[in-house]
Amino acid sequence: MSRSSSSASAAPRPFYSSFGFQVLAAMVLGLVLGFIARSMGPDAAGDPNWLAATLSTVGSIFVQLLRALVPPLIFTAIVASIGNLRQLSNAAALVWQTLLWFAITALIAVLIGIALGLFIQPGLNTQVLAEAAKEPSTTGSWLDFLKGLVPANIFGLQASTRITDGGATTALGFNVLQILVISIAVGAASLRVGDAAEPFLAFNRSLLAIVRKVLWWVIRLTPIGTIGLLGNAVAQYGWHTLAQLGWYAMAIYIGLALVIFGVYPILLALHGLNPARFFAGAWPAIQLAFVSRSSVGTMPVTETVTEKALGVPREYAAFAVPLGATTKMDGCAAIYPAISAIFVAQFYQLPLGIEDYILIVFVSVIGSAATAGLTGATVMLTLTLSTLGLPLAGVGLLLAIDPILDMGRTAVNVAGQALVPTIVAKRQGILDQQRYDNAGDIDVLDVGAQPSPA
Repeated sequence: MSRSSSSASAAPRPFYSSFGFQVLAAMVLGLVLGFIARSMGPDAAGDPNWLAATLSTVGSIFVQLLRALVPPLIFTAIVASIGNLRQLSNAAALVWQTLLWFAITALIAVLIGIALGLFIQPGLNTQVLAEAAKEPSTTGSWLDFLKGLVPANIFGLQASTRITDGGATTALGFNVLQILVISIAVGAASLRVGDAAEPFLAFNRSLLAIVRKVLWWVIRLTPIGTIGLLGNAVAQYGWHTLAQLGWYAMAIYIGLALVIFGVYPILLALHGLNPARFFAGAWPAIQLAFVSRSSVGTMPVTETVTEKALGVPREYAAFAVPLGATTKMDGCAAIYPAISAIFVAQFYQLPLGIEDYILIVFVSVIGSAATAGLTGATVMLTLTLSTLGLPLAGVGLLLAIDPILDMGRTAVNVAGQALVPTIVAKRQGILDQQRYDNAGDIDVLDVGAQPSPA
């Protein structure tokens, strides 16, 4: 009886019921609906038509659901991962090697971005008009970054006031960096407390399992969210805007492709790991990252495939993946700001010296934590531009196609977040090589059905 039920559970899903097919179908439907909404034009009052408004609402609700789960997910995951480090005899070596490989891969990625920016020269080949330039509503600076590391309250909450023609509105948000700092402090304190912290750690593990389950319900809505997000992007911008920034978009995606399909396979091969097996195992997380544009939202899937498919021990994966989901951003914090900064400098005909390129490298490797959040990388870009003294208004030239770029950026981010723990585990001799070599293409629906790591 048990043998037949296990065989039945191992039977492959029909292609039409797989998560990948559902997302692909949603992307096609989103494109079609987006073009229809764009062709309909605004309504009589000049507002978006009903279809465009519906697509925008559906996409916004999906992102809002993900955002609501980010604070409890980060806190419980980081605290649990630090608590799990007690079970590893070489925890210190794992921590510093993880940070080292975060920096090494970021360095390689930013150098590729600089080389592509200088070779393709997207700022000189663009058709976008200077009138599109405007300063973003969200900016980043080193002072803000350093001040942002210090929690203003135990919940990492912050208030923002927006003044419009209708008056002033105040909204509460959360600072991911502050939540990360609070989580690390609480996790470290729980280790120092010892046995007295066990009830708290047990409660935290239970809460993490609950948050993961709720997040999994949201992930199941990804096909619907994809229709809204992609359809809204097409309805708002269409292909005309993308064509205006064609050289820039091409440079970004070439850089992302070189990192994920060039650098990562080389690093794996140098460590005696089959790159094809890595992508087979990590694919569920990569595809979810592409459509959701959220490293944090993808984190449970990334952690599960890193352990179940790639053979990284649970105790280490539970530490490295959550940390990477908030600080390891080869797409958003290396390729993207490097090419974008060069684009802005070329567009405004401002020469960059060798010291400026060194600053780009420094900001990308050291300041990647500034991108911590859900979607987008505006803070990291403005941090880079302000460090170089480039016009922040240049960000406005690029925001129109940011959602399209963010899909590829997030996919590279998540691939790197699975890569580094795999490489470090291999170097430390704790990788389950047999499980890695047998890695297969796991459907996201199957991953979500598995128990959450403790």
